[in-house]
Amino acid sequence: MFNNSSKILFLMMMAMGTLITVTSNSWLGAWMGLEINLLSFIPLMSDSNNLKSTESSLKYFLTQALASTVLLYAVILLMLKNNMNNEINESFTSMILLSTLLLKSGAAPFHFWFPNLMEGLTWMNALLLMTWQKIAPLMLISYLNLNNLLMISVI
Repeated sequence: MFNNSSKILFLMMMAMGTLITVTSNSWLGAWMGLEINLLSFIPLMSDSNNLKSTESSLKYFLTQALASTVLLYAVILLMLKNNMNNEINESFTSMILLSTLLLKSGAAPFHFWFPNLMEGLTWMNALLLMTWQKIAPLMLISYLNLNNLLMISVI
């Protein structure tokens, strides 16, 4: 896997994106780290020789872009809630945040894209997707206080 310098660069950027997400003080900074993580993993996925890896990287990008858009929407709602004196329901916003983070991590019940994506990956990319790519969303889920909703998702 470490046969050229661009792969090492993208791996370092992916690690940096995860560190930015985990150490961020705000949801907007966490979103930025998730985006760095996403954009550094896509070049690692794409292999010019394999058509399935190109398809997998496109599916991954579209799913993650949808989740990132909804996550940014929820973050903006959370910021508006803080400025508008509780006119927006916080539990609704937290539920949106949890749903998008579950989608980004490929966890149930939002895992519809994950098995199909795994078919087109090499073993090393599958290992990265199943381990390193889940660190940041799972850490953000641990920051939320939605134990009941998380239990429903687990069940």
